Amino acid sequence: MNPESPPLPLSGITVVSLEQAIAAPLASRHLADWGARVIKIERPGKGDFCRDYDYVMNGMSSQFAWTNRSKESLALDVKSSEGRRVLDALLPRADVFLQNLAPGAAKRLGLDAAALVERFPRLIACDISGYGSGGPYSEKKAYDLLVQCEAGFLSINGTEEQPAKCGIAVVDTATGMYIVNGVLMALFNRERTGKGTAFEVSLFDSMTEWMSYPAYYTEGAGKPLLRTGTRHATIAPYGPFRCGDGRVVFFGIQNAREWTALCAQVLEDAALAGDPRFCDNPQRMKNRDALEALIEQHFAKFSAEQVIQRLDAAAIANANMNTVESFLHHPQLHARDRVHRVGSPNGPLMSFLPAITIPGVEPVMGDIPAVGAHTDAILAELGLLENSRT
Repeated sequence: MNPESPPLPLSGITVVSLEQAIAAPLASRHLADWGARVIKIERPGKGDFCRDYDYVMNGMSSQFAWTNRSKESLALDVKSSEGRRVLDALLPRADVFLQNLAPGAAKRLGLDAAALVERFPRLIACDISGYGSGGPYSEKKAYDLLVQCEAGFLSINGTEEQPAKCGIAVVDTATGMYIVNGVLMALFNRERTGKGTAFEVSLFDSMTEWMSYPAYYTEGAGKPLLRTGTRHATIAPYGPFRCGDGRVVFFGIQNAREWTALCAQVLEDAALAGDPRFCDNPQRMKNRDALEALIEQHFAKFSAEQVIQRLDAAAIANANMNTVESFLHHPQLHARDRVHRVGSPNGPLMSFLPAITIPGVEPVMGDIPAVGAHTDAILAELGLLENSRT
């Protein structure tokens, strides 16, 4: 951080996170980005198993690099007497404690949120699980794709012929963001009341929120959303359209103004806006195949670049269908300096700035730690270093 920069929003907050995989580490990384000190507890030796998901980033896991910058790594066997002694010294100094151990493990160790807040009344503690406490699935292990399945996500994603999983860890990402939300609410509440909070976030509950729209639609319509591939399930025109040069452009119409502008300015047929087949969205959905054929017939006269220019001129939202490779070179990323480098045990690695931009405030963007890289320093801080070596 630039010494002349104002204090970061979470400066002075200490987070102890007994974490693995994606959801909890992503949450604690977001807290670290904005100034919290995050002490990541890992198993001695191999550490967080996410370190071994792949080795594509200069020998490091891409998912670990994504979720673990700006942290301190404390190698600790929390089941051992020595590990518990370190935790007993560390927890009174913590503002936040996160854990996503296997179902029931934290409770057996006395490290569940309720037990910890009873011991440390100002602590904010979060239990992260697959399906939450109570109910027939409470002891069931859960991973991202499995919860996508249980929440019905695959049933609405993919093509008519074949369901598909999300290409990113959508469940873990959703869960991580709700953990952050809970921590920030609890910190705000502690400022007002002086009291900590025990709360829980589950992968299933997080995905339940993200599945609300298709669930509400299904409940109201009495039938499920159809899988429509790259087209929108309930809005037309909204999806991919082939242009004269063979490339595909995406655009979407959200309201009557945009529909009128599309007809008059892009399709050069103002009268089309009043065609009974297409006059409102339910009619456009009913006659979508005919509408899409008409649009592509007109787009065949132009290149994709020309179509995008026409859509932009008409103030109609649109997009190129980029690959990940082209996304890495996206002009918007680089014009706004969103791609940075962070240190790691294997050298500098690419990293994106956090999504929140605060004028005049720079996020931390610290190193990705090796397993146990900060163990001795933390033990020394707690006055336990010499004892740990005897």
